[in-house]
Amino acid sequence: MKNLWVLAVLILVFSCLNDKNIPLPVKPISIDTTTIPPVVTTPVVTNCSPDTVYFSQTILPLITSNCAMSGCHDVISRKEGVILTDYTNIMREVKVSSPASSDLYKCLFANSEERMPPAPATEFSSANKGLILKWIQQGAKNNSCSNTATCDTVNVSFSASVSPVLKTYCVGCHSAASPSAGIDLSTYTAVKVYATNGRLMGSITHAAGYKPMPSSISKLGACEINQIKAWVTKGMLNN
Repeated sequence: MKNLWVLAVLILVFSCLNDKNIPLPVKPISIDTTTIPPVVTTPVVTNCSPDTVYFSQTILPLITSNCAMSGCHDVISRKEGVILTDYTNIMREVKVSSPASSDLYKCLFANSEERMPPAPATEFSSANKGLILKWIQQGAKNNSCSNTATCDTVNVSFSASVSPVLKTYCVGCHSAASPSAGIDLSTYTAVKVYATNGRLMGSITHAAGYKPMPSSISKLGACEINQIKAWVTKGMLNN
């Protein structure tokens, strides 16, 4: 009788082990979280301060449109071993401890071929030279901001809305002195030609069938594009 009882118990145990619906104990996996790098994000300031020079909105487009084109300081040409297409490489030409001694700033005042950008390209204006220096003095930060929420697309004009954007992002390559692809965007008359035939909006919106511009950096900000679009829609006035 005792043997039958033991046999019954063994049968019950084996039937439980063969039951796929009964979960088997699993040894917990130990994960070393110290080997997982933290995710670092760079916050974008939502309101641009008029007292701050922002790298993404001002410095990068100024440098890439005037210095990082083909044959000069782009990744492929890297003239004299200098690349000026991104923050890391631009910082190699910067001395935060002595802003005025930075090669990035000094080259703007050099004579002859050492001046950047070299002739026949247009020399940086005093205002743009001041922006480069001020950015370095403020720590040469890789900063960015956005004023999209307060973007004014009603009171737009060529002088206040369109021309400043083109001078920052485009005129370095497309000026009368050095019109890349034969395109000059340095005057109202010239800009109106490309605004009228649709090539201006097609390029800055990166529309299919048009060459995306600016070519060396990402697309213009939504506010800048919308302001230029509003100017075109309102009749492309020389105001």
